[in-house]
Amino acid sequence: MNCRHCNNHLTHIFCDLQTCPPSNAMVNSEALNHTEIYFPLKVFVCEKCWLVQVDEIERAENIFNDDYTYFSSFSTSWLAHAKRYVIEMIERFKYNQKSLIVEIASNDGYLLQYFHEKNIPVLGVEPTTNTALVAKKKGIECIEDFFSEKLVREKLVGKADLILGNNVLAHVPDINDFIKGVKLALKPEGVNTFEFPHLCKLVEFKQFDTVYHEHFSYLSFTSLKSVFEKQGLEFFDVQELTTHGGSLRIFTKHIEDKSKQISPSVESLLKREKDLGVKTLEYYQGFQEKVNIIKNEFLSFLLTAKNEGKKVVGYGAAAKGNTLLNYCGIKGNDLIDYVVDASPYKQNRLLPGSRIPVYHPDKLKETKPDYIIILPWNLKEEISLQLSQMRNFGSKFVVAIPGLEIF
Repeated sequence: MNCRHCNNHLTHIFCDLQTCPPSNAMVNSEALNHTEIYFPLKVFVCEKCWLVQVDEIERAENIFNDDYTYFSSFSTSWLAHAKRYVIEMIERFKYNQKSLIVEIASNDGYLLQYFHEKNIPVLGVEPTTNTALVAKKKGIECIEDFFSEKLVREKLVGKADLILGNNVLAHVPDINDFIKGVKLALKPEGVNTFEFPHLCKLVEFKQFDTVYHEHFSYLSFTSLKSVFEKQGLEFFDVQELTTHGGSLRIFTKHIEDKSKQISPSVESLLKREKDLGVKTLEYYQGFQEKVNIIKNEFLSFLLTAKNEGKKVVGYGAAAKGNTLLNYCGIKGNDLIDYVVDASPYKQNRLLPGSRIPVYHPDKLKETKPDYIIILPWNLKEEISLQLSQMRNFGSKFVVAIPGLEIF
């Protein structure tokens, strides 16, 4: 494999999670007897530009299809986060009825709806038809396609005052073409923001379950600096966020645009990453051993609970949970009886690989489990609060990452 940014041949392995099916490829009941396709899930680090990445084993077009099951609006905390972002951007950059806001991977309109409510023109770019349809019902115009230089040249050159993308940058196989499209679509004084999980938090808190086939790259501020500068864009601000276990929100502009001062936060974070060792191979070594400790602790918990006759279930049919379950080799519902999820698009299906059934959250009250594993650990506060009444039945909550916690 060659680096998707600098084309350097990759030989250094960050972690190897063996094989698993795509993490959002839920199994329908009519496909129970069909074979699932397993792909290698091996992560490399480039010692030239320090981009951490997996190979494009499964094409993006096959992952982000018309049966995509992730809808952003089913998380109340994520909706609140999106609304805060909109308010902040309007206050900071004075967007109005003459502006155009473009969101890449706009999903079901979870964010653009808040710009739309203020009569600020919006445009979503979303390749999954089922989520785009929901956005359109909210009055949000969408282009149903992947964002690329080609798409921009056909429809968007120089039109955007703000281009944003939340948790999309990691999903891009051709990151150079993608950023070139951003450069072309921005007005001369336009702004671009991206949010994504911070690689340094992934390393610090052993968040290996954020590795799955939809995530082609794992991003540090350092590695992205060269990606953006190659296309004529530069950082002028960065914010550190708590979302998804620790994320960055980067702000970029045209290098030629001198109207915006570069915040001290840019150099500060670059220096902090350098001090951590992001530009050394030693920083990435030893991660596999930490992953295996988490795996063994989690399996030990499940086996002990089952031997004691406890009922164990999961909450959240999340992609990260599927990475965890598949790497732990969990098959069927002998260790985890079932999983519940608030999204009707995931209910009455089976998790990929493990084939654990997914039900409506009402199932919890019916069965009164002893343990509820919160698979999307980044939402553990939100979920444990929503399910607080389950404590009346004696239920305890469990998360596996960054280490086994029962509370």
